[in-house]
Amino acid sequence: MQIIDKIISNFTNNKSLYIGEKVTMSEHMIQTAMLAEKAKCNDDLICSCLLHDYGHFILENPDDLIKLNVDGHHENIGHEYLKSFFKKNIVEPIKYHVLAKRYLAKDKKYYDHLSEASKTSLNLQGGVLSNDECSKFENQKYFKPSILLRKFDEAAKKTNIKMKSIYDYKRLLVSKLK
Repeated sequence: MQIIDKIISNFTNNKSLYIGEKVTMSEHMIQTAMLAEKAKCNDDLICSCLLHDYGHFILENPDDLIKLNVDGHHENIGHEYLKSFFKKNIVEPIKYHVLAKRYLAKDKKYYDHLSEASKTSLNLQGGVLSNDECSKFENQKYFKPSILLRKFDEAAKKTNIKMKSIYDYKRLLVSKLK
């Protein structure tokens, strides 16, 4: 249960803006989970959405990486850390949510709706996937939940909305521990 207390602490103590956006990292992740709830997704995906950018909490200063033009691989850092505590159905979409952005960005309409910060990070993360990379990704077991997570992720950057608290998700987090 220590991990749940640590997660809650990280969410409540985070006041850093989400890279290039007008919401904090905590607000962004909570909004992502709220969108999954609104879409009536299962609890596994809601939990993945809540934790999808947790790797940013582990990185020293994600904004510095952008300034240095470097990808911090937050999806891998978050996945590696969280997989010791959470079920595979939770952590695998986290691992693939950046790949999902690279996949979806092939669609010009999707790409055009990305925020400037998201376009910058897309380039740092390797850019749009090739056709072969897309085909390979489509055959991954966690393709569909990763795509859904990514769509909620991109929409979860709103200011002045009624927000839930990380405490509202404590029971969900506990239920998804190994």
